[in-house]
Amino acid sequence: MTLISDLSDLLGPAHVLTGSDMDRHAQDWTGTYPGQPVAVVRPFDTAQVAGCVQLAARHGVPVVPVSGNTGLVGGTYTTGGLMISLERMNRIRDLNHGTRTAVVEAGVILSALHDAAAEQGLYFPLWFGARGSAMIGGVLSTNAGGSNVLRYGSTRSLCLGLEVVLADGRVLNLMSALHKDNSGYALRDLFIGAEGTLGIITAAVMKLVPAPRAHATATLALRALPDATVLLNRLQEASGGLVEAFEFMPASYSRRLAQVRPDLGLPFADVPEVTILTELGATAPALCEVQADGSVPLTDLLETTVAGLMEEGLILDAIVAQSEAQRRVMWARREAAAEITFAKRPFVDTDIAVPLDRAADFLTAIHARLEGVDQAHEPVCVAHLGDGNLHFTAFPVDGSKATYDRVITMIEDVVADLGGSFSAEHGVGLSKLPSMARRKDSVALDVMRAVKAALDPTGLMNPGKVVPAKRPPES
Repeated sequence: MTLISDLSDLLGPAHVLTGSDMDRHAQDWTGTYPGQPVAVVRPFDTAQVAGCVQLAARHGVPVVPVSGNTGLVGGTYTTGGLMISLERMNRIRDLNHGTRTAVVEAGVILSALHDAAAEQGLYFPLWFGARGSAMIGGVLSTNAGGSNVLRYGSTRSLCLGLEVVLADGRVLNLMSALHKDNSGYALRDLFIGAEGTLGIITAAVMKLVPAPRAHATATLALRALPDATVLLNRLQEASGGLVEAFEFMPASYSRRLAQVRPDLGLPFADVPEVTILTELGATAPALCEVQADGSVPLTDLLETTVAGLMEEGLILDAIVAQSEAQRRVMWARREAAAEITFAKRPFVDTDIAVPLDRAADFLTAIHARLEGVDQAHEPVCVAHLGDGNLHFTAFPVDGSKATYDRVITMIEDVVADLGGSFSAEHGVGLSKLPSMARRKDSVALDVMRAVKAALDPTGLMNPGKVVPAKRPPES
């Protein structure tokens, strides 16, 4: 029996894709890593995932899980491997209002969980541009972040329990809804961010929070980036920690936005050096109930705070959203980042993290170093500034690997000098393997290799991703 016929017997022929039927899975969102799987299978439940993994192991074929396929680092690339799509495992098994938890399968689309939670007056606080296609399995596998990490944490912070199919086909049941469990190693956290290299996440218990009953959103113009840290702290103090998002868009971003998406407009007639999009969220009736004059206390609080900071000179100009339509336009400008970034090629895209007060130092240093590299366009940056996560993109004229490596190394050098990380929220996949080899602590890499060898001794689980192979000793 061949692998394809074995899989067809298990799943039914309609759910074993080959040839051109695999195209939408085999090519990643960026188009950088076109692959050629031996097949794409679409299991319906955890038992079928386990069966697929066992069959692949029997035939010695690597296994690569895929969810929404919206990743940016080549984490789902394979040539000759079996892709296991979790898209049919899209059931919300349980949504418990009392415990504020949701039991979801790996193929649940992020926006579907948002909608289901909203029907119960709850909110799943993981929010980013690809929420309409990204799936729970993928966001867990990459430990995705987004705009609300400042208040709620990344995906790891939002997960209580996991169900994982291991390399030998056994199902690891960690589906606990407990907030405290000190019974041994924190196995759950091994699989979050592992990108399928240790096992395939099939379901999870996720935290929910009360849905904000009101938002107050503003676009602010600042003189310089160091002022932003002061501003964030002042907003947190004034609101009692209600800041949910604090996004940075420099002048270069605004200029590119005007070129690529002129329909969205720019908030200010004169483009400021620093534009901040900030949003507060509240549930308390005292802050959320519409007053007799039509005002909302949360918005009043933001307006009053902003007005005071303008008098101090910390804020140069400000627009506070007065309607949901105005709020959506503000967010649309920020969420156009991927469209803006990938509109021109070649590009060198990064996803870095630095201490909150070192973002300006990073930009100053990297712009100085890039002056020696032939640039086709002005570099562009956009950031989840509240958690120190910067997405910095350079556009060299020369698209060669040598130039790419040179620019990446420059960025890594600056990040390392500032005590930061070369990978913040997009995962490692293939594209950051060289960075892992250059920058990650060697002992940490050895521990990762040991974990990988223990859980996947045959090396068939999404091979070649996340952890670089150990270099042979020099003779």
